[in-house]
Amino acid sequence: MKFDFKKKLMAAVLAGTVAIGAGMGASSAYAARADRESIAQVALLQSLAQGYFGGTVTAGQLRTFGDTGIGTFEGLNGEMIVLDGTVYQALGDGRVIVCPDETIIPFSNVTFFDKDIAVKLENVKDKAALENALNEAVRQHGANSFYMVKLPAEFSSILFRSEYGSQEPYPTLVEALKGKQTEFTEQNIKGTLVGLYCPSYMGELNSVGWHFHFLSADKKKGGHILELSLQNATAYLDQTDKFTLILHDDKKFHELNLAKDMKEDIRSAEQDTKGKLQGDN
Repeated sequence: MKFDFKKKLMAAVLAGTVAIGAGMGASSAYAARADRESIAQVALLQSLAQGYFGGTVTAGQLRTFGDTGIGTFEGLNGEMIVLDGTVYQALGDGRVIVCPDETIIPFSNVTFFDKDIAVKLENVKDKAALENALNEAVRQHGANSFYMVKLPAEFSSILFRSEYGSQEPYPTLVEALKGKQTEFTEQNIKGTLVGLYCPSYMGELNSVGWHFHFLSADKKKGGHILELSLQNATAYLDQTDKFTLILHDDKKFHELNLAKDMKEDIRSAEQDTKGKLQGDN
């Protein structure tokens, strides 16, 4: 059956609003429409996977839509962690900086965080175990909702990545990560995991399931989580039933074929270590 992107898009956002176009002059209108009970998404993970690393939304505009979330930056220049209203940028060399408001954002998800659900965690041996525990809460409260998670903890071990930025003409997401992904392993480190759960029907707009980023307690280290373990902690979930999609007001964005199947590239970008990306055994 032929895929109809417009029908899929409308089905995914019936409970929320769709904001199309995000030029600098639109920030006041966006702020007026910002909804505390909505997940706001800038562009699509599928556009990022195809190599759209530009944009028209700024970090300052993004903060009008939420105080907690994840994403990336122009040129795929590092990993984004939004925590307590501040946009942090985890750079390719491992440093974390506070992102300037004028920085361009090609892709992100944010919301205004509320502690709707608490999940007690014990002896979490790996990322899969964490996802299983969080998925149980999702099943209990509604698998077709969105969830943002905030998990402050001391992590027994954690493996996270960031990446150096690329220059135009941009490669695809996987090709960019092959050459520029950097990985960091920490033991017994305190910090906060921030993550997003997307329900099954979001497969053409984002990545289904969980996506986690990390920021250390001293705000000096962070990135996209590849693996982790922890002993005891409490994860807090914000259950959200609205979705706001913000599309870039940019010719290059609108020339993309967003019906193209990018599932394998997205899986690889989400899960693979540098060795796997480069084909090492």
